[in-house]
Amino acid sequence: MRSSPSSDPSWNDLARWAQSEVRATLRALPPKLRAAARALPVTYDHRPGEDLVADGIEPDTLGLFVGGEYAEGAHALLPAQIILFLDNLWDMVEGDVDGFREEIRTTLLHELGHYLGLDEDDLEDRGLE
Repeated sequence: MRSSPSSDPSWNDLARWAQSEVRATLRALPPKLRAAARALPVTYDHRPGEDLVADGIEPDTLGLFVGGEYAEGAHALLPAQIILFLDNLWDMVEGDVDGFREEIRTTLLHELGHYLGLDEDDLEDRGLE
């Protein structure tokens, strides 16, 4: 069932829905994994900026893990974080609020998998492509 607001949502709506889904997704993780995931900041942006695109990130990217993997710990060169690109996620689901929430969950788990050291094949095997 498609649920959508009567007009395009505001940035605050998208961020509120995303934050709610991120919290719910983290709560559903097994306790040991939940602790590791909660230590990883999740930030939100509209779309990848010019600097990321110049570095080879596609403009329609849904999410991005940056920084060192969990196993690297304090030895990582950059602090780890996940960035979710909310306008791209909204566009992908064509304005479907339920689809947006589901894609937030899938994208978060995909990027969390990268943090835990999984590659694209591992993620695809888990249905998180």
